[in-house]
Amino acid sequence: MIVSRRWLEALLGRPLEGRDIADRLARQVAPVDAVVPIHQDLRDVLIARVLEVRQHPNADRLTLCLVDAGGSAPLEVVCGAPNVQAGKAYPFAPVGATLPGGLKLERRKIRGVESNGMLCSAKELGLGVDHAGILELQTNAAPGTPFLEAIPVADEQIVIDVSANRPDLLCHKGVARELAVSLGATVKLPEIPGGSAVGRLGGLKHASPTAQPPNRPTATVDGVEVRLEDPEGAPRYMIAVVRGVKVGPSPVWLSARLQAIGQRSINNIVDATNYILFEVNQPLHAFDLARLRGPAVVVRRAKAGEQIVTLDGVVRKLTAEMTAICDAERPTIVAGVMGSAESEVSETTTDIVLECAYFQPTRIRRTRRALGVSSESSYRFERGIDMLAMPEALNRAIDLIRAVAGGEMREASIDLWPEPQQPRSVFVRDARVSHLLGVPVPRKEIERYLSAVGRRTTGWRCRCPAGARTSRARSTSSKRSHGSAATIHSRTSSGPIVPAPSPTRRRS
Repeated sequence: MIVSRRWLEALLGRPLEGRDIADRLARQVAPVDAVVPIHQDLRDVLIARVLEVRQHPNADRLTLCLVDAGGSAPLEVVCGAPNVQAGKAYPFAPVGATLPGGLKLERRKIRGVESNGMLCSAKELGLGVDHAGILELQTNAAPGTPFLEAIPVADEQIVIDVSANRPDLLCHKGVARELAVSLGATVKLPEIPGGSAVGRLGGLKHASPTAQPPNRPTATVDGVEVRLEDPEGAPRYMIAVVRGVKVGPSPVWLSARLQAIGQRSINNIVDATNYILFEVNQPLHAFDLARLRGPAVVVRRAKAGEQIVTLDGVVRKLTAEMTAICDAERPTIVAGVMGSAESEVSETTTDIVLECAYFQPTRIRRTRRALGVSSESSYRFERGIDMLAMPEALNRAIDLIRAVAGGEMREASIDLWPEPQQPRSVFVRDARVSHLLGVPVPRKEIERYLSAVGRRTTGWRCRCPAGARTSRARSTSSKRSHGSAATIHSRTSSGPIVPAPSPTRRRS
């Protein structure tokens, strides 16, 4: 798992150092394989404001830009991009600057006119794949300000070796909660730039259990029929419809967040779903509503021999042991693993159906092995995600999509949950010793953990393995119990906080 230092800083509300993060995680939770600095090669790039744009006298496709880069006089720069406009800010590499890849800029003549530097595209800065236009910046920074000060893309990647029993560490929020314990900080999801809560329409609508067959809930949201015919494979399934979106490039802050953890920016809708996945560990999928026949979304077991062309372009044959997400006629997604090209979001998409689901981990694992395909979603589904956190994740995804792509919700999202059961109590491990066995688990540390993640403790009790010695304040285990530590069981008012690690044996 790769996490971004800046992303963790946004969640914890304080500056951090990559090496300190690695040391704390290695002591508390999981080993860290590497700390990798990124975008440090943009130190020479400045913020510049274009004062004037005119046609190049000797070339039809080139322009001459008068650029204020903070110096004593404006500079004349030859530019081949068609999107440069007077009065706007762009990244500027002056003469002598070295760009990613080792390119060192020199003063030279282009079609008979001397160019004093270069206005840069996202690709030239290593911040994206777009090289057709210069990267337009939304910043009030003065001309001449270092690019890394105005646009905080310099970062560090922390590569964590996450064990199979800690799926909560497969997102930035989960890692931030572990750090919050030792830092005495509080985890809070950062505000979405331009986001609001108006798209939620008062929250979720639950399908009425009295109007449907037992354990086969059916509902309609904004004209889209939703049927859950396989509640065993998908114990909880949520759908929202957002209309009037505009698919295009993601804003700089969103693409930079994803690129900081090694993810390629695709478009604002797909990037928004990926952002939620890596932030709160909830895989999402966006359908193009116009490509859904019916329109309907049906969650059912696949039929033996059914075929689907997945996003990687491979034709895959399904079996009756797999769960499929279908429209009124055909499968569109191998549930929890990968979608198909037939319903994917494209530049022409205007209305989307947003899926937020919990899929049975064992079935996802078997499906992934049978098809020989893996994805970021399947990696998380087969280890288990937090079912009770799904509404929060869906609401945040809606806010994010509306902030980066516009659109509106005419009806509240639908929650298909045949047997909603809110657990009255959850297991909580002391984060500082969760990777150890046979050590004290002080109650005050548990309370500190709960406070850090914003949960309230209403009571305490202890559950211990046979032969373990315990007390109300702390619990230890003897060598005869092979080091299996007792687990503090605390009742909270808002569901699970973090999965308790599976007990393992330790040599004495």
